[in-house]
Amino acid sequence: MKMTGAEIAIRLLERQDIHLITGIPGGANLPLYDALSQSTQISHVLARHEQGAGFIAQGMARVSGRAQVCFATSGPGATNILTALADAKLDSIPVICFTGQVARSLIGTDAFQEVDTYGLTIPITKHNFLVQSAAELLQVIPDAFRIATSGRPGPVLIDIPKDVQTESVEFSEWPEPGRADPAPTVNDNDISQAAELINSSRRPVLYLGGGVIHSEAAAIATLLAEKASIPVTMTLMGLGAVPIEHPRSIGMLGMHAARYTNMVLEECDLLIGAGVRFDDRATGNPTLFCPTADIIHIDIDECELHKIKTAHVGIRGDIGDVLKALFPMVDENPRAEWLSFISDLREKHPPRKPNSGDLRNPVSLITQAAEVLDPDTVIVTDVGQHQMWVAQTYPFRRPRRWLTSGGLGTMGFGLPAAIGAALACPDQRVVCFSGDGSIMMNIQELATAVDQNLNIKIILMNNSSLGLVCQQQDLFYGGRIYASRYQRQVDFIRIAEGFGMQARDLATADDPLSMLCSALKERGPCLIHAPIHSGAKVYPMVPPGAANRNMITEDANACAVS
Repeated sequence: MKMTGAEIAIRLLERQDIHLITGIPGGANLPLYDALSQSTQISHVLARHEQGAGFIAQGMARVSGRAQVCFATSGPGATNILTALADAKLDSIPVICFTGQVARSLIGTDAFQEVDTYGLTIPITKHNFLVQSAAELLQVIPDAFRIATSGRPGPVLIDIPKDVQTESVEFSEWPEPGRADPAPTVNDNDISQAAELINSSRRPVLYLGGGVIHSEAAAIATLLAEKASIPVTMTLMGLGAVPIEHPRSIGMLGMHAARYTNMVLEECDLLIGAGVRFDDRATGNPTLFCPTADIIHIDIDECELHKIKTAHVGIRGDIGDVLKALFPMVDENPRAEWLSFISDLREKHPPRKPNSGDLRNPVSLITQAAEVLDPDTVIVTDVGQHQMWVAQTYPFRRPRRWLTSGGLGTMGFGLPAAIGAALACPDQRVVCFSGDGSIMMNIQELATAVDQNLNIKIILMNNSSLGLVCQQQDLFYGGRIYASRYQRQVDFIRIAEGFGMQARDLATADDPLSMLCSALKERGPCLIHAPIHSGAKVYPMVPPGAANRNMITEDANACAVS
């Protein structure tokens, strides 16, 4: 067989069972696009910005659990996509990014649209390649898929000079598609020690993170919690691992948790962390986190064990494999005293509930939307106050139905990630909660949603400010609100309509609730403009760097709303 590098790349992607690629063409990757135009298997979605393309690929990967692909050209195309790669790295999302590069002879000469993509992406990818010949692609592309999906998932970048894309090479056979390496063997002694700690514990808590979602281990985690009567808390990335209404669920922990949840963790004597990083937004001051607890830490990434909190038992392995090995060794235990204690705490410090049907109240807005939506709806957020209100309020019941930027906290994530989710799950409804600050970061992707006629609803919670910045300035900087409120009101309805999208404005509706419900039930893309009270704050809140026990509550800091 004789093919160009570009043709080899596309054929290898077909062999990896890729059916859709998102990206933007440019001079340095046009050979790849020309080869892609000849594929009968792979379709292409044209993003409006390379960062959007990266987040579209992420959305597809997050809901499907499979590696997905995006394309960008050299220079500004590559630099535009860096944020999406860094975001994927921190949240462990398997994305393969192909970037065009100037010809090999021009590398290092400051040629037009040349940038050191390889050097720039070393710290923000799981691995990266600068391909030196067309023949290398036969090994590089399967390796990229293997690396991206093995162990702790993550993004891989393949930078291909333009002359490598056009170079012809002969070869005799195709390599096998890249597949994830087998998970490490679980250490039986570690399992025995962990089981002993659980069986002897009086006040254990199961602490689930995004790794449980990645390993498809939600079901076995729930069974373990039921068998041993262990309350379950989840990180922001772990929401949906256990249904929020499950009797063992105590909800999300950390900076914006319900007060009783953090209080439970203060009292536990054993913390079983599965697929968690002990991130500061979950733990607060890590030295003061779970002060009386022994710790079992289970993670596929050995580097995470003992990194922030020293574990009494650290177990490297796939979360599902470890929990399945642990399950038969854990005793049934009603733990009536511990569960009664938690129930009392919940009654004394209940989770925040809406106090009215006013849709300008963000908690009421989210609650009303949740009542219309079914459990299979994919919920996506941008980053800010709206993200935390959704995390606190929405009743997440299933894995891979909650997409948010956790580690990097990227404004602009929501809309393109929702597009990716809708592309990967065309039969599911996708709802993106965004803020007026976040949506402006990638608002151009409204055109992509319209082009694809996707079943996406964007609930735009508009408080004319960078809400979470305002909140911190108000609480921790003497109320000096600076550079975080917008001077001019943006007409988001006209903008959406200018992109060809349907739009609904709850501010002008005679019956806002009826408008919200009907808009959510309609098919096709739609922006729902939902003004919210400009002074609304996310409570409870742990001040940055404080212990989780030092939560600021709404009672202590009543917020003035306009």
